[in-house]
Amino acid sequence: MTRPARIPFLYVVVCAAGVAADVGDLVAAARDRGWDVGVIATPHALNGFFDAAAVQERTGRPVRSAWRSPGDPRPFPPPDAVVVAPATFNTVNKWAAGIADTLALGTLCEAAGLGVPVAVLPCVADALAAHPAYRDSVTRLRGMGVRFGEPYTGEADTDGTRPAFGWERALDLLERR
Repeated sequence: MTRPARIPFLYVVVCAAGVAADVGDLVAAARDRGWDVGVIATPHALNGFFDAAAVQERTGRPVRSAWRSPGDPRPFPPPDAVVVAPATFNTVNKWAAGIADTLALGTLCEAAGLGVPVAVLPCVADALAAHPAYRDSVTRLRGMGVRFGEPYTGEADTDGTRPAFGWERALDLLERR
């Protein structure tokens, strides 16, 4: 008797940026592509940047932001891949430096040691993206095998409209592995 194939599990790490309000689009796209999804948010992202209850309903799992207590069961299986979207200046720099002071950052630091594929959609203003620390952090993370999409600044086009964030780009980056 053969066992049914396990559905691959995707961790989505959400940072505090305005576009995080639409993270449900990424969850839906991932599920459409055959992923089961669990969302981990930075503490600031939970402070009104997205509707955690709606995401929890969509995934069927709690949105995590805090460490679990010793002995508590793991609410998510181990990840087959991780997406960081939107990824902020702060998160990218702390992650590259190995700072794991939140569950989101600890998860990202651990993913590198486990060899888990990671895709990043940065949401960073041009002025911050030009900072030497950020450039160094992106270089270091790319050297660890992390795949980066083009940065999203959120700046309006010349006609006044803001470009779409393009959540599916993160899944495309994972598929290129």
